[in-house]
Amino acid sequence: MNLKLTNSGPTAPADAAGEREILDGPLQDSPHPALDHTIEEHRADAPQKLDTVVFGVTAVIAIGFVLWGFVSTETLGSASDSGLSWVVHNMGWLFSLVASGFVLFVIWLAAGKFGRIPLGRDDEQPEFRTVSWIAMMFSAGMGIGLMFYGVSEPVAHLVEPPPGTGAVGNPEAVQTAMATTLFHWTLHPWAIYAVVGLAVAYGVFRRGRSLLISSAFAPLIGERRANGPVGRVIDILAIFATLFGSAASLGLGALQIGSGLELVAGIGRAGNGVLVAIITVLTLCFVLSAVSGVSKGIQWLSNTNMVLALVLAVFVFVVGPTVFILNLVPTAVGSYFQDLAMMSARTDAAGGDAMQTWLSGWTIFYWAWWVSWTPFVGMFIARISRGRTVRQFVTGVLLVPSLVSLVWFAVFGGAGIATQQGGTDLAGADSPEATLFSMLQTMPLSTLTSVVVMLLVAIFFVSGADAASIVMGTLSERGTLSPSRPTVIFWGAATGAVAAVMLVVGGEDALSGLQNITIVAALPFLLVMVGLAVALVKDLSSDPLVVRRAYAVAAVEQAIVAGVTQHGDDFTLTYEQAAPGEGVGDLVTLAGPNVTADESVHREDDHGDHHKDEVLTAPTS
Repeated sequence: MNLKLTNSGPTAPADAAGEREILDGPLQDSPHPALDHTIEEHRADAPQKLDTVVFGVTAVIAIGFVLWGFVSTETLGSASDSGLSWVVHNMGWLFSLVASGFVLFVIWLAAGKFGRIPLGRDDEQPEFRTVSWIAMMFSAGMGIGLMFYGVSEPVAHLVEPPPGTGAVGNPEAVQTAMATTLFHWTLHPWAIYAVVGLAVAYGVFRRGRSLLISSAFAPLIGERRANGPVGRVIDILAIFATLFGSAASLGLGALQIGSGLELVAGIGRAGNGVLVAIITVLTLCFVLSAVSGVSKGIQWLSNTNMVLALVLAVFVFVVGPTVFILNLVPTAVGSYFQDLAMMSARTDAAGGDAMQTWLSGWTIFYWAWWVSWTPFVGMFIARISRGRTVRQFVTGVLLVPSLVSLVWFAVFGGAGIATQQGGTDLAGADSPEATLFSMLQTMPLSTLTSVVVMLLVAIFFVSGADAASIVMGTLSERGTLSPSRPTVIFWGAATGAVAAVMLVVGGEDALSGLQNITIVAALPFLLVMVGLAVALVKDLSSDPLVVRRAYAVAAVEQAIVAGVTQHGDDFTLTYEQAAPGEGVGDLVTLAGPNVTADESVHREDDHGDHHKDEVLTAPTS
């Protein structure tokens, strides 16, 4: 195609009907990479056969881990400690760089030329209204974590500031505590989720690929490898990460429910026996919910849980230090952005053993936990985001949950800090999971609110873990959204068993067992995510919308220079067929899954780069 220059004299307007006849002709059926063409979408709801390799390998690893933990807890604990020290010391920099890099990466995607690309066809509208889409995101990702750390983390950073941020009780301790908490719970985790969510949503809805993590690697390693042994390794690592991430959440939930039972039921300190019993009950609940098909019931429970969480937050806000909480919001936001660069750069090089210990218990544990949850949360937000543009996706996924976390930690963290400063030693509670209950004991209706907390934790986990077990089933059965019941039951039971082992390995400090093994298990999938980001950019670079823009820029630039040279200000731009090798296509370099090095994009028929195109501008001067 060439743009034809026409002197803009008093000629009759172009024949619009004739132009439309051309545009509605064979060009629309062309597989040219500049055109949005019809794809045969993968039937995600269709039953699929079990991938015996993916399922078999991950099942053997899971069973082996459980047997190791119960037969020789001491050696597993020693191995996890050694693995943790190696990962934090040798790979802590990678966790820090990747987590912060993903924040910049997704913002770059949204703000740049890829932002207009839809997660679907060119003219496709969002599947869900914006309000519904935002509401559904609330059910993903962080329910148990917000309950567990809502009070305990800000208070912990208040009484023991991170290394290098000042002595205990320094004037800026409150600001540091809130900034550090928001650093762990706002932009960084949701940027990690957004990378996987974008890659999956784009591949499924725009390219018609299967609902597998490995399918998103097709532009990087090719369809054959993505569907072959390399792809299976990627899906195995995704299941492995999801298994341990879900188990860590189940363990946190068990710890918090056990702590609540100590206060409400007066059962004494909840030992491993009580915690394993709690895990067993919760596991049975979410396995039953995952295989029963009562999706409406689970959705109703999830909605009820969101209402209960809102009621609890409003109660603490009203009954607690309301003015202090309101003052804390701008302080927390300002401190977060002021300290963001410093917090992002923390490694054990900055503080030796003390920094290494702190990072393993906080920042690197969080980054590993979020990475391990990305297959589940990423696939969930991908499935609800069809029809959104890349820019809308990133904006919604980054900002909405971050605002929720800000409000949540301002309310609960602010109440906890005020209580600690008022003379009640929340930091001296028996364990971190008891901190929230200790704070509620200082408020009216403490027994009722403690019961509500335990109920919230239980439902948060049941409604999230049943979806996680289905995701592991999906990855085990070639991308189906309807995995078989035996597969779902196996992964549900495996999650509970792994959680029990992780708690037992921690001994008296059960939380450390959860953290240590989560960090070690997440490292392989962190490397997968780096490759996923590269594959996503390569995929987006060959999107029809991007290709069309490249053609438009090349064509218009060429025509404007020639037009001004030949006619000054008096010219218009039309189109005409060019000879092979002389069209606009020769000015455009394409690369991606649709155009390979062996495929010429300069087709010499009537439907390729040399074909006529529509009028680009109106007459000037």
